[in-house]
Amino acid sequence: MQTIAYHASHEQFSPTDLLGWAILAEQCGFTAIHCSDHFHSWSITQQHSGYAFTWLGAAMQSTRLPFGFVCAPGQRYHPAIIAQAIATLGYMFPDRLWVSLGSGENINEHITGDNWPDKKFRNERLRECATIIRALLGGKEVSYEGHVRVDRAKLNTRPNKPIPIFGAAVSVETAGWVGKWADGLITISRPYNELKEVVTAFRKNGGEGKPMFLKVQLSYATSEELALVNAYEQWRNNLLDPILLSDIATIEEFDALGSSVSFEDIPKK
Repeated sequence: MQTIAYHASHEQFSPTDLLGWAILAEQCGFTAIHCSDHFHSWSITQQHSGYAFTWLGAAMQSTRLPFGFVCAPGQRYHPAIIAQAIATLGYMFPDRLWVSLGSGENINEHITGDNWPDKKFRNERLRECATIIRALLGGKEVSYEGHVRVDRAKLNTRPNKPIPIFGAAVSVETAGWVGKWADGLITISRPYNELKEVVTAFRKNGGEGKPMFLKVQLSYATSEELALVNAYEQWRNNLLDPILLSDIATIEEFDALGSSVSFEDIPKK
């Protein structure tokens, strides 16, 4: 079954505006809402950084649609806290929530003052976090020693049904790895052949038959020219190498590297 979700961009717009647009999206026929949790925006042209979990409570109360969100447990968030947030939303809004877990980006996670680890460590930590979150949502008392530590944590308020835990992946390698443990995949739009490789890797490594979400960024305006200008001003940094995007630490670095993207590159992508 196909689901068309409106993506609420907390980096680009205020949480108040996004709440109104989520309500409008339901009225216009969208069948779901989606958002991602970031601490910083992707460019100085984007002036917001609303807290996704607070917003989700308000938005889910104000609509009847299912919601999904992406977050990165392990550094900025302890997995037990993520599990508690998921459990509360799932309890309050039954059968309306799915969650995607990713290994995160340095631009958001460095705020803790901890070192930004390499991809291998981040993946190992993410897998641990997913296991911990699932166990807590399942009502187990969890103690754990690994890349993250948990001491006798147990959730009393939990949803009656399991919450789908998706994995976020950009590369072919990560998509194959996600297929082994996640309930589904979320990835980003790219040229067809590249996207096909990501989907194939996911399916061949345990993801066959599991749902997948594709995040597609569209720029629309009163004219094609204005839509291209808006895309260039707001999102040109996203045309940088996705692997590079994970390691950049500041908005200023993003904008410096994004200056190499020309206006002519926008319609090609």
